[in-house]
Amino acid sequence: VSKIYQMGEVLIPALRNVSLTIPKGRFSMVLGPSGSGKTTLLNMVGCLDRPTNGKIEVCGEKVAETSDDKLSEFRAEHIGFIFQNFNLIPVLSALENVEYPLVLLGMKTSERLDRCMSILESVGLSDHARHRPNQLSGGQKQRVAIARALVKWPSLVLADEPTANLDSKTGAAIIDLMHKVQERYGATFIFSTHDPQLISHAQDVFSIRDGELIEHRSEGI
Repeated sequence: VSKIYQMGEVLIPALRNVSLTIPKGRFSMVLGPSGSGKTTLLNMVGCLDRPTNGKIEVCGEKVAETSDDKLSEFRAEHIGFIFQNFNLIPVLSALENVEYPLVLLGMKTSERLDRCMSILESVGLSDHARHRPNQLSGGQKQRVAIARALVKWPSLVLADEPTANLDSKTGAAIIDLMHKVQERYGATFIFSTHDPQLISHAQDVFSIRDGELIEHRSEGI
């Protein structure tokens, strides 16, 4: 896969002939300095951007060849996103933020509420279901973001610096939680991170530099 962005008359290559396979059901890390192309790579895998050249297959779907409408449906059904700045909707409660992806999927109200409360309990926030984001700590907001990403039981979870805003104790608790979710739901996690604590849990590491894949390390296969 290659990706070239155009800034005025200047062409900026973000990815250069990157070819890789990300194992299912594991913790994979995409590492690299700022500007290396790792965020672009995650955006490709997450179907948020399209390659200039090359093919991408996610969960059996050839996403680079899929229409925008079908791609939106595919993302809604199969992919969960955990953003560094949480991206919670400020006027909604924790419960409503977690519920929102299920509303988009057209799930019945009773089923939505049961599933949302169950996953809020699993992240230790059942007592904060009615709290809005401005009433939550950074760690609690991150737990809501994780619950929202996982509530639809996605096949794939993409996380951009998920522990960057957290202290080491909260970060460790979040990592432990994601391990439990991985075991319970069989989800595949792909992280972009600089956090040594998170990197130490990696089962696969893809190192990116100047838009190129320079190394792939794998453990436990």
